[in-house]
Amino acid sequence: MTQDRPAVLTEVDGDVWRITLDRPETGNALTPQMAAELAAALAARPEGSRVVLLLANGPRFCVGGDVRSFADSDDPGTFVGRLAHDWHEVIKALLYCPVPVVAGVQGAVAGAGVGLVGACDLVVCARTTKIRPAYSAIGFSPDGGTSWALARSLGAPRALDLMLTNGSLTAAEAHLTGLVARLVEDEDLRATTEMVAREIAEGPVRAMVRTRALVRRAATRTLEEQLDDEAQLIAESAADPEGREGVRAFLEKRVPDFRNAR
Repeated sequence: MTQDRPAVLTEVDGDVWRITLDRPETGNALTPQMAAELAAALAARPEGSRVVLLLANGPRFCVGGDVRSFADSDDPGTFVGRLAHDWHEVIKALLYCPVPVVAGVQGAVAGAGVGLVGACDLVVCARTTKIRPAYSAIGFSPDGGTSWALARSLGAPRALDLMLTNGSLTAAEAHLTGLVARLVEDEDLRATTEMVAREIAEGPVRAMVRTRALVRRAATRTLEEQLDDEAQLIAESAADPEGREGVRAFLEKRVPDFRNAR
């Protein structure tokens, strides 16, 4: 059911397009409204923004799907399938975003929220965060890219152990296995995540997106295929205004101005 206020807030902050999940009273649970508004927020990214910053209000980042809405549906198979399809469009929008995506996560990350975290490029995680797939607790299999994210970071045996036993990861374990990039004290989460987003926004964002593509494809390619792709993409980077500016700045012994490299 459509709510009377937005589930997602957006804000331009210099180079940063900030997107904030704003249903703290539900743990930012996934609903059709949340999926639609998050997809719209990503599509509405201002052309001049250089980083997407994904945050969530309240003590919990995202607890996954709104289980109550599943129970209330007359046709739960159709309802959940449609919601998963819509959520997967959000995941793909993050994965193929034209600029880097930074996220700050806290509290609970569960269900489809795990896949949301896994689709971001750099995740800063509060130390007390707990990550739990939680699908087996309600008799579901994973969605939202959760199985992909966990298999990539943990490996298949540990990912299956986690999902089949309804286990959880501490923030430290998520950091150790690579599901999240940085671990910070809870009170430092917002400031650190904002700092990271601004730092990335100062860099060569088009080269960063090429780097992201290389890293994500590395696990499924031969070395020869990866080398070919690296050669193609570094040539594109060298021809890009960013690359030209970076080389000039190096030779002139100054800080490069990637923002104005068009």
